[in-house]
Amino acid sequence: MHWRVKGALQKFLSAVPCGGHLHYLLQRRAGDLKDFDRELDTKVEAWRLMANQLRSVGIAIPHGRFLEIGSGWYPTFPICLYLGGAQSVHTVDLRRQMRRRLTLDCAIRIALRVPAIAKATGRDTRDVFEQQRALVRALLRGSSLERATGGVVRYSAPTDVGATDRAASSVDVVFSNSVLEHVQRPVIERSFAEARRILRSGGVIFHSANCGDHYAHVDSTINQLNYLRYSEAEWKKWNSAFLYQNRLRAIDFTTMARAAGFTIELDTSRPDPDRLAELAAIDVHPQFAHYSRDQLAITNFDFVGRKPARLAPD
Repeated sequence: MHWRVKGALQKFLSAVPCGGHLHYLLQRRAGDLKDFDRELDTKVEAWRLMANQLRSVGIAIPHGRFLEIGSGWYPTFPICLYLGGAQSVHTVDLRRQMRRRLTLDCAIRIALRVPAIAKATGRDTRDVFEQQRALVRALLRGSSLERATGGVVRYSAPTDVGATDRAASSVDVVFSNSVLEHVQRPVIERSFAEARRILRSGGVIFHSANCGDHYAHVDSTINQLNYLRYSEAEWKKWNSAFLYQNRLRAIDFTTMARAAGFTIELDTSRPDPDRLAELAAIDVHPQFAHYSRDQLAITNFDFVGRKPARLAPD
């Protein structure tokens, strides 16, 4: 599909009644949700990488308290965290779009990933299997996700990510996966400020972002940096509520996190040789002139920011 066709279609769906439901049906028939198993594998692998990155900065999954920004269609990360022994997982979203059927499918099919979850969290594989089967049974009986997980996983949407209902210093990790690239800059800044408020002393934010043109996933005639050709006014024609792309670069996210008071302890942003070659083949709009070529060529990256720990009293 030509990217402009998809952009126009999503723009239309975002403006009509029942557009959200129609968007979901299209995703099931021709989008990311068409191959559920493949997408679930991708998400579980992303969760496993997050678990490894958190462990590298001294944060364990078992007994941890987590807040996820961007719940999506189904709760892969919250279920993985629940099976990994987390104490609490609060997942929030700007729009209410989580689907009960997909949540059940996720809980059922994640059985194949239980050994990986157990290994990543140091839990006994048999215990994780038992917990996964109990989760499926509860969901099949009609329990909500919160009830099925014994209150561990809570879903809230719509929620203002800049003003959650969490108490100050009540969370160990605030995280997102492939979300921040779809959020407007002022909202990101507010979410970082809120994360600073609700995180405990020494708690962390973990964010994984894909700063590439998402239309390239459906149109092979363009590359991951195609959207850098356009001015803000031109790009506005193709942005919609269902696929908003802010076109921020990796350095923007870490700069905002530092401004909110976080110390960056991990930053995997590196220019990709393929992206550098793609960059040479396009005319980048002057509004991006303040970025270096390396900064423009970074797409997928993770970063961890830590809230400063309070000094012990003398």
